[in-house]
Amino acid sequence: MILLNMAIPILIIVLSNCLYHICSKTIPGNVNTFGSLTVTYVSAAILSAILFVSMVKPENLVVQLSNINWSSILLGICIVGLEAGYIYAYRLGWQVNNAPVVANTCLAIALLIIGAVLFHEGISVKQIVGMILCIIGLIFINL
Repeated sequence: MILLNMAIPILIIVLSNCLYHICSKTIPGNVNTFGSLTVTYVSAAILSAILFVSMVKPENLVVQLSNINWSSILLGICIVGLEAGYIYAYRLGWQVNNAPVVANTCLAIALLIIGAVLFHEGISVKQIVGMILCIIGLIFINL
């Protein structure tokens, strides 16, 4: 049961990411990127608000909102950069089977280093070997 509970969020991430890249790749080139993202965020805000209100007791709504800190605002800014970056990458000719692999491989390497520096997470020999293999993989992907 624990394994299933741990798998469900990963399945949601994978499914959402697949749909995310399909949608990002199919946004018409003549549509302004930030106009499209505005519609994206309005629909995301509506869904988030519905889920928030449905999952929190009415008397706790204000308390929950008051507990939000700067990271939620910065996350919103980061999401704009992430989504605009992918839309621009696809418009510049990156393939849907290439851009996420390159970006996520670079991200994995960066997060390994960030985890060690900011959060004092250990880096094992296996992780270093993994980073080297990721870099080799990037070279092969882009040959």
